[in-house]
Amino acid sequence: MRVLVLAFTVALAAPEFATGKTYVYKYEAFVMGGLPEDGLARAGVKVISKVLISAAAADTFVLKLVDPEIFEYSGIWPKDAFIPATNLTSALAAQLSTPIKFEYANGVVGKVFAPAGVSETVLNVCRGILNMFQLNIKKTQNVYELQELGVQGVCKTHYIISEDAKADRILLTKTKDLNHCQERIIKDIGLAYTERCAECEAGGKTLNGADAFSYIMKPAATGALILEATATELIQFSPFNIMNGAAQMEAKQILTFIEIVTAAVGHIRADVPYVPRGSLQYEFDSELLQTPIQLLRITNAEAQIVEILNHLVTFNVAMVHEDAPLKFIELIQLLRVARFESIEALWTRFKAKADYRHWILNAVPAIGTHAALTFFKEKFLAGEVTIAEAAQALLASVHMVTADLEVIKDLAMNPKIQENPVLREIVMLGYGTLVAKYCAENPTCPAELVRPIHELAIQAVARGEIEEVIVTLKVLGNAGHPASLKPIMKLLPGFGSAAAGLPHRVHIDAVLALRNIAKKEPKMIQEMAVQLFMDEALHPELRMVAAIVLFETKLPMGLVATLVASFVYSYMKAMTKNTAPDFASVAAACNVAVKILSPKFDRMSYRFSRAFYLDTYHNPWMMGAAASAFYVNDAATVFPRAIVAKARTYFAGAYADVLELGVRTEGMQEALLKIQKSPENVDRMTKIKQVIKALSEWRAHPSSQPLASVYVKFFGQEIAFANIDKAIIDQIIELATGPAIQSYGRNALNAVMSGFAFHLTKPMLVAEVRRIFPTTVGLPMELSFYTAAVAAASVELQATVTPPLPENFNAAQLLKSDINIRAAITPSVSMHTYAVMGVNTAFVQAALMSRARVHTIVPAKMEARIDMIKGNFKLQLLPVQGIDKIATVFVDTFAVARNVEDLAAAKITPVVPEEFTAQTSRETFSSKISSFASSLAGDMSVSSEILPVDLPSRIVRKAFEKKMCAVIETFGIKACTEIESRNAAFIKNCPFYTIIGKHAVIVEVAPAAGPVVEKIEIEVQVGDRAAEKILKVINLSEEEEILEDKNVLMKLKKILVPGLKNSTAVSSSSSSSRSISSRSISSCSSSSCSSSSSSVSSNSASSSQSSLVSSSRSSSSSSSRSSRSSRSSRSSRSRSLSKVRHHIVYIMLEQANVWFLCLQHGFSTGRANNKSSAYSFEAIYNKAKYLSNAVAPVVTILIRAVRADHKVQGYQIAAYFDRATARLQVIIANLAENDQWRICADGVMLSYHKLMAKIAWGIECKQYQTEITAETGLVGKDPAVSVKVAWDKLPKSMMCYATRLSQYISRVAKEYGVSLAKAKNVRNQIRLSVAAASETSLNVVLKTPKRTLYIFGVHFPIALPIGHTAAELESYQSNWADKLSYMLTKAHAAECSMVKDTVVTFNNRKYKNEMPHSCSQVLAQDCTPELKFIVLLKRDQTEEQNQINVKIGNIDVDLHPKGSVIIVKVNGVEIPISNLPYQHPTGKIQIIQRGEGIALHAPSHGLQEVYLDLNELKVKVVDWMRGQTCGLCGKADGEIRQEYRTPNERLTKNAVSYAHSWVLSGKSCRDASECYMKLESVKLEKQVVLHGQESKCYSVEPVLRCLAGCMPVRTTTATVGYHCLPADSNLNVSEGLSSIYEKSTDLIETAEAHLACRCAAQCA
Repeated sequence: MRVLVLAFTVALAAPEFATGKTYVYKYEAFVMGGLPEDGLARAGVKVISKVLISAAAADTFVLKLVDPEIFEYSGIWPKDAFIPATNLTSALAAQLSTPIKFEYANGVVGKVFAPAGVSETVLNVCRGILNMFQLNIKKTQNVYELQELGVQGVCKTHYIISEDAKADRILLTKTKDLNHCQERIIKDIGLAYTERCAECEAGGKTLNGADAFSYIMKPAATGALILEATATELIQFSPFNIMNGAAQMEAKQILTFIEIVTAAVGHIRADVPYVPRGSLQYEFDSELLQTPIQLLRITNAEAQIVEILNHLVTFNVAMVHEDAPLKFIELIQLLRVARFESIEALWTRFKAKADYRHWILNAVPAIGTHAALTFFKEKFLAGEVTIAEAAQALLASVHMVTADLEVIKDLAMNPKIQENPVLREIVMLGYGTLVAKYCAENPTCPAELVRPIHELAIQAVARGEIEEVIVTLKVLGNAGHPASLKPIMKLLPGFGSAAAGLPHRVHIDAVLALRNIAKKEPKMIQEMAVQLFMDEALHPELRMVAAIVLFETKLPMGLVATLVASFVYSYMKAMTKNTAPDFASVAAACNVAVKILSPKFDRMSYRFSRAFYLDTYHNPWMMGAAASAFYVNDAATVFPRAIVAKARTYFAGAYADVLELGVRTEGMQEALLKIQKSPENVDRMTKIKQVIKALSEWRAHPSSQPLASVYVKFFGQEIAFANIDKAIIDQIIELATGPAIQSYGRNALNAVMSGFAFHLTKPMLVAEVRRIFPTTVGLPMELSFYTAAVAAASVELQATVTPPLPENFNAAQLLKSDINIRAAITPSVSMHTYAVMGVNTAFVQAALMSRARVHTIVPAKMEARIDMIKGNFKLQLLPVQGIDKIATVFVDTFAVARNVEDLAAAKITPVVPEEFTAQTSRETFSSKISSFASSLAGDMSVSSEILPVDLPSRIVRKAFEKKMCAVIETFGIKACTEIESRNAAFIKNCPFYTIIGKHAVIVEVAPAAGPVVEKIEIEVQVGDRAAEKILKVINLSEEEEILEDKNVLMKLKKILVPGLKNSTAVSSSSSSSRSISSRSISSCSSSSCSSSSSSVSSNSASSSQSSLVSSSRSSSSSSSRSSRSSRSSRSSRSRSLSKVRHHIVYIMLEQANVWFLCLQHGFSTGRANNKSSAYSFEAIYNKAKYLSNAVAPVVTILIRAVRADHKVQGYQIAAYFDRATARLQVIIANLAENDQWRICADGVMLSYHKLMAKIAWGIECKQYQTEITAETGLVGKDPAVSVKVAWDKLPKSMMCYATRLSQYISRVAKEYGVSLAKAKNVRNQIRLSVAAASETSLNVVLKTPKRTLYIFGVHFPIALPIGHTAAELESYQSNWADKLSYMLTKAHAAECSMVKDTVVTFNNRKYKNEMPHSCSQVLAQDCTPELKFIVLLKRDQTEEQNQINVKIGNIDVDLHPKGSVIIVKVNGVEIPISNLPYQHPTGKIQIIQRGEGIALHAPSHGLQEVYLDLNELKVKVVDWMRGQTCGLCGKADGEIRQEYRTPNERLTKNAVSYAHSWVLSGKSCRDASECYMKLESVKLEKQVVLHGQESKCYSVEPVLRCLAGCMPVRTTTATVGYHCLPADSNLNVSEGLSSIYEKSTDLIETAEAHLACRCAAQCA
C-alpha cells in the first residue's frame, strides 16, 4: 500500500528543470481571426521558434528563443498559406533572441526579468510561452478547479489528470473559462459612460471565450518532463448575440520537446542589467496609443504631422475629401506619440495660419491624455486662444481625456478661468465627469476626490450664493460618488437644517444629483427618496422628482404598491409596457399596482403631471432603445413647471443614457403676463401692510422667481446648463431694439454688398470605443469601433443694390430698392466608421475589419432678385457642373495583415470572395471550429455558442443589385439610386452575417435626357403687374365649352349621316328619344346619370335604342359628374370616329344629348329646389368659371425650367380676387402646351357667417372635385361652427389613406374619451360640428359616412370671445396681444365664490363661513412680498349685506349693495352706473357692469375678476397666482387636504377656526364703524390630566373674542388645538402670545368664539 501511494505522489510531481541542463523545445503559435466557416477570408499572425530553457539559479531560469520567425496571414482559409514577414523578423531579431529570466517553482511562474531594451510586446510573447509551463498540480487530487494566474489574468481553471501506466506518461488537461475570472486583464477605452446590463446578458452574450490545454508529461525522479503541450483558445464576438452567428479569434500554441543538452543558454551579457518586468500577467504597452485602423511607421512625428496637416488643408477647401476622416485619425495617432514639446512647436509654427490652427485645435482634444488639457490651459492663460476656442476645446478634452484629476483641479481653480462663467462651468462640470470616469476604472475610488466640491458647497450655503450651490450640486451629480450622499442630504428638507433657507430649485437639483449615485448605491437612495415622496408637506414637484429617482433604483414590488399619486400612477401605467430586460421586475410590479389603482386615477386631465415611457427591445439581437419624458405640471400655470426627456440605448449587453434634456419654467408665465414692474406704489403698499398687520402672525409666501433653466446631459453627464431670468431677457430685448443691432446689420449688409466668401471645416472624432485583452499566445486582441467625420461648407455671397445706397442708409431704404443676390453654397460631409477585431500592436496588425464610408455633397448655386417697388421676386437655381454623385455609402469587410517594416506589402482580402461558386457543397460551409470545442462541451457555461452548427446545403445567392431612377421631366432632373450588396447571409441568415460583405449605395442627380435646362426659375409677381407674368391664359367658361361641344357633335352627325336632317334625325326616334329624355331627367333628379361611355358598347345596331334606355336606367352619377364624363368620353371618341359605323355614331350622339339634358336639369332643379346660399355659390361659380375674363390676377407665381430651345415648361399659379362677389380663385396649371391638368380652388364668402369653397383637379379640373362649406350659427343657445366636406369622386390613393385614418381614429377614440357609434350618415360627406358649451369648453361631433364620433366638454385652453368675455374684451379695442393674454388667463383662472354663508374655495372645497358682524375678513390676497392686491369681505350689521373692498394698483375700490343696485366707489368717490365701464388710466384695471352686478378685472395684477351682485360674490385669480394666494378662498394650489391654512401657515381642520383666523382684529371699541373683536389665545376652562399630571391648556390657534369692555351677543363653537402646561407653571398669556402659537398641539377641544359684541359707553 505504501508503494502505491508513493508512486502516485511521484506521478503528480510538477514539471522541473534540472540544473546544468538546457531543455530544447520546438514552439509554434498562431492567432487567427475571421468567420468560423471555411472558404472565407481570415487574418492572423504566426510565430515559430526554438525555445531553450535552463536554470540560472535556485528557482530562477533562463528562456531564450532561437531562430524565431514571424508570419502573416490574409487569405482564404484554409486554401492560402502564411507569408513570412522577413523584414519584421529581422527588425525584432535582437529583441526576440535576448534571453529573459523568470522565477519557477512547483510548476508556478513567478516574477519575470528582462533588459529594459526588450519591448513589452516581445516580452508578452515570451509570457505566452511561459504560460504553457504554468501548472498548479495538486498531489492528492486528479480532478479539481481553482482560480489560476495566467497571461489573461486570474481565471477559473479546471484540471483533469490521468496516467497511462503502460506508456509511462501523465496526461493532463486543463481548461479556462474566460468569462469567470477573478481578475481579468482587460483595458476598456471609451466605455466609461456605459453601464453593464446583467439582465440583457441573461438571454445571450456578445463576447465569449475559453482556453484548453493538453499536456503529455513523462514522470521523472526530480519532477515531470513536458514532452508535448498544446493550447487552444477560442473567442467569439458579435455585436448582436453570439447565438445568432459570430466572428471568432482562434489562438493555438504547440510546444514539442526535442532534446536536453548540457550547454547553458548563452548571450547573457553581464553589462546589461535585468530589471523586474512584472509577472506572468500581460502588460499593456504602445497598443493603447496604436489605432487598429492603420499602421504607421513613425520616424519623425513632427514632420509627419506637418505632412498630414498640409494634406488636410490643401484637399478640404472647396469640399471635403473622401479620405479626410482617415487622415484626421492619422493626425490624432501621430499627436498621441509626439512629445509635448513637439506639439507646442507645431502650435508656434501654425497658430497664425487660420486653416492649420483650426485642424490643430480640433485634433489636440482627441489625444486623450493630460497633455491636451495642459496644452489648452497654457495657451488660454497666455492669451493665444479665444474664449470660444477654449470653451470648445475644453469641453471636448474633458470627455476624451483619461481621468487625470490633478490637471482638471488646477484648471478649475485657476483665477483667470474663474473670471469667465462659461469656462468655469465647463471645467467644474468636467471635474465631476473626470471623477466619474476615474471611479469607473478604479472601484476603490477615494472620497478625497469630491471633498473639495463638498467644501465649496458648504461655503456657498454659508454665504447664501444660490447659483454657486447649484453648480456644486451639478458637479456632485456628474461625479456620482457615494461619499457625496450626506452633503447632498443636508440640502434637502427634512434631512438638514440648511435646507429651510434654500430656494425650491436647489432642492430639485439636490434630488437630481442623486441619480448617478443611485446606480452604485440603490438601496441608500431608495430609503431617502421614499421619505421625500411620502412627506406631503413638501412641494409636489419635489415629491415627483423624488419619484423619478426612486423608479430608477429599480424599486421592489412592495414599494411600488405604496406609491399612490397621480404622477406616479401615470409612470406606473407607462412602465407596464416596458420590454427592456433591466426594468422587467419593475414592469411586473407596476402591472400589479396599476390594476389596483386604475379605478381612481385612470381618467386624468392634462392639468395633472404625467410620465411617458416608450421602449423597444429585441432579445435575439440584444438591441433596443427607450425614451422617457416627465411632464411636471403646476396648478399655477399653463406652461409646465418642468419637462425632462431622456433617451437610452441598449447594445451588446450594455446600456447608455445617450441624451437627456431638462427644462424648468418656474415663474416665466407670471413674468410674461403680469404688469411690468413699476416704481413701488408706497401708498398702496402702506395700506395693505396696515391691513395685514391686523392678521395674527401673517407670513408672506416666497415669491416665485421668474426663471427658466435648461440643462443638457450626454451619456449621463451634464455638459451644460443655463439660467434665464427676467434681467437676461430684458438685456436681450434691449440689445435687439437698441442702436447696436442696427449698426451690426448695416455692417453685415456692407459686407454682403462688397462680396465675401468663407470656408468652414469641422473635423470630429465621434466615437472611439476599444476593448483590449491578451490572448494565450501573448499577443493582444482588440475589439474596437471608430467613427470620424469631417464636415465642410463653402459659401460665396455677392449682393448689389440699385440705386446704390448712401453711406448712412437705413433699413427703410431697402424697401425702395432693387436687390440682386448671388450665392453659391457647397456643403459636404465625409464620415468613416471602422469596426475591428484582431491583433493590434505597434509592429504588426492582423484583423478582421468592417469599414463604412459615407460621402455627401449637395452643391447649390442661386441668384435672387427682389424689387420691392414693382412687387417682384425672382429666384434662379443654376446648374452645378461636374458633380453628379451627391451621396455615396460603401461598406466592406476584409481581412488585413500588415507589419511596420513592410507597409507596402500589406495584404487585404475581402471576407466574402467574389469568385464564390454556386456548387459549394454542404461540407465546405459546415462550421469547422477547432476540434477542441467538442471536448469543452461539458466545461463551457453556454456550449452551443462554440459547438459547430449544422448548416443545410443551399445554393449561394447572387449579389443583390438594384437601380431605381426617377425623372422630373418638367425641370429636366434625373435622380437615381443604385444599391449593390454581396454578403454572407447565404451561410447564416442573421444580422451579423448580413453585415459581413460588400455593400454600396450611390445616389446620383444628373440632367435628364432631352433639351438642356439652363436654369430653374421661381418668380412671384404681386400687384397690378401680375397679369403681365401670365404665360397660359385660361378663360373658357363651362357653358361655352358645353355648347361648343354640342355644336361639334351635331356637325359630325350631319357629315357622317348625310341622309338625315336635324328634324328627321330627332323624329325617327322620337318615342325612344322622349322616353330617353324623360327617364334621363328623372334619373338626373335622383342623381343617377351615367358616368362613363362604357354603357354604350352594344355589338348590335338593332338594339341601340333599348341599350340606350337600359344604360340610362342603370347608370349612377350626379349631373355634375355627367358633364365631367361627357368631356372625357368625347375626347376618347374623337380618336375612333372614322372607324365606327354610322349607327354607332348616332347612338353616341344621342347619349351626348342625354348627358346634356342631365346637366341642364341638374342646374334647373338646383335653382328650383335650393334657395339657400348654396345656390348663390353655384350662381357665382357658373357665371364665370374662370375669373381671368373678369378681373386681373393679384398674385402670379411661375415655377419654370428655362430651356435652351426657349420652350415653356413648368407650372403657373395665379390668384384672382373678385371684390364684388368676395370670391377668391387660385388656379395651378402646367405650362406645357398640350397639358390640361390643373388644380382649381374657389372660395366665396357668402356672408359673415358662411364660407364655401370648391376644389377641383385633374384634366381641366374635371376629374375630381370637393366642396367645403364652413358656417357659424347657434345650436340651441350655444354658438357653433360647422364644416362640411363633400365629394363625388376621389383618387383611390386618397380614399385608401382616408380609410386608414378612419380605422386609426376608431382604435384610439376610446383611449381619449371619444364616444364612437356606427351610423348610416350621408354618403361622400364628412361634417364636423363644434359648439361652445361654455366659454372654456366645447362639444364636438364628427360625422363620417359610416361613423359618428362625439365628445362633450372638451376643455379649451383659452376663453372664447363670447358671452361675458366678448363684453370684457371691448375695452382692449384692437390690441390683439392684450386680448389674447386676457383670454388665456381667464380660461385658467381659479374661481372662489360665496353664496349666503357658503364659501367654495379656489380648490373647490366648500364650507360655511360664520361671519362676525362689522369685521373685515381677507377673502383673497397676494401673499407674496409684492402684495399686488387684497380683497376684503365685510358684512354690514344692519342690512346683513356683503361689502367688498379691493386694494389694487393705486386705487381703493368699494363695492356694496344699496337697495337693488351695487354701488361702486373708487378712492372714496362714487362712480355712477351710467359712467361704467370705468377704465384705469394705465388700462390694466377696468370696472364694468355685468347683469345685476359689478365686475372688476385686473389680470395683469393677478386678479382676474371680482364680481358682486345681490346674491353672490366671486373672486377669480389668474393661473400664475395659484399657490401664491391666501385668505378665505385658500391657496389655489390644488391641495384640498391642506386647504385650511391660517395666516401663520398652521394647518387646521376646523372651518370656523380657519375662517376666523382671517378676521382683521379691531383696535378700539369706541369707533362704531370698526370691529369690536380680536383674535387671542384662550385658556381651556376645565382641568386636564395629561400624562398623569394636572395641566392647564391654552389654544395654539387664535379664537375670536370681544374687546375689553364689550360683551358677546352672538357666539358659535370652534374646534381648536390646545397646548398644555403643568398646573403650577407660571405662564403669562399676554406675554407669551406669539410663542404659544408655535407650540405643539396636545389635545383638541371646543372653544366659544364671539360673532357679535356690544360695548359699554365707558369701555377702554
